[in-house]
Amino acid sequence: MIFEEEKSKIDFLFEEKGVQVYIKREDLLHEHISGNKFRKLKYNILEAKRLKKETILTFGGAFSNHITATAYAGKLYNFNTIGIIRGEELGKDLQKTLAKNDSLKFAREQGMRFKFIERKTYREKTTVKFIEALKKEFGAFYLVPEGGTNELAIKGCEEIMQKEDEKFDYICVAVGTGGTISGIINSANKNQQILGFSVLKGTFLQKEIKQKCPNVQNWSLINDYHFGGFAKINEELVHFMNAFYKEYRLKLDPIYTGKMMFGIIDLIKKGYFKKGTKIVAIHTGGLQGIKAMNKRLDKKGLSLIV
Repeated sequence: MIFEEEKSKIDFLFEEKGVQVYIKREDLLHEHISGNKFRKLKYNILEAKRLKKETILTFGGAFSNHITATAYAGKLYNFNTIGIIRGEELGKDLQKTLAKNDSLKFAREQGMRFKFIERKTYREKTTVKFIEALKKEFGAFYLVPEGGTNELAIKGCEEIMQKEDEKFDYICVAVGTGGTISGIINSANKNQQILGFSVLKGTFLQKEIKQKCPNVQNWSLINDYHFGGFAKINEELVHFMNAFYKEYRLKLDPIYTGKMMFGIIDLIKKGYFKKGTKIVAIHTGGLQGIKAMNKRLDKKGLSLIV
């Protein structure tokens, strides 16, 4: 183990429906490498060390939790880190960008180098031609995909569920790239149902998860709570997150866990789960994104996340 593991849970009971919901606090695993980023990076760090790589290169958007986690892990375990960031305009005045962007500022403070590229080019990030060009520019590196999802990341996410979690009927998790849910699907018991709450608009994730978990059937993808797509948010979700915090003193992030918890509670209200059901929801971290989202909300004159 290269990370010290710790976890905690809170639970609350929906008496009217007879459903119990527990929250598995993966966000407490590490202050800066929290939740599923902790899990995804664990075996990738070990593999980079085994291969004697000195540099880790990865991809992300301007407010990416994965970028900040990789930057911190690199500093912690003595790797150089390079972030290929979507948005060429962000690199034109880096100091101005860093002054407005706490995520990139934090990553920079950990020693991460940035390469900002236009969005059209960014879509080619998985092509051989693009990767070879990066190797010519930066030299040898260990590549971690956008969002951190690869086979080693899935292996790490298989460790989210532990022996004591076998009592739950449903395991719920937010889905972005499909890596976290794939690990959970692989490690869950056959009698447990896994519900993935997609934070992306569209149904393409269904196919990707099937490819990662071809022989497992006890999972479903819920596509009704993305609030317009990745990083999209509205007043309804903000009010829900603030009310949730007021009631349970637990912060949710606006990109992943906020949408998941909104979906879980809405499904409970609609009678989706039978009486006596025990649910565990995975808090995958990402709370550093609240500052960036509040800046966007403030510009629009909308309520802020507490």
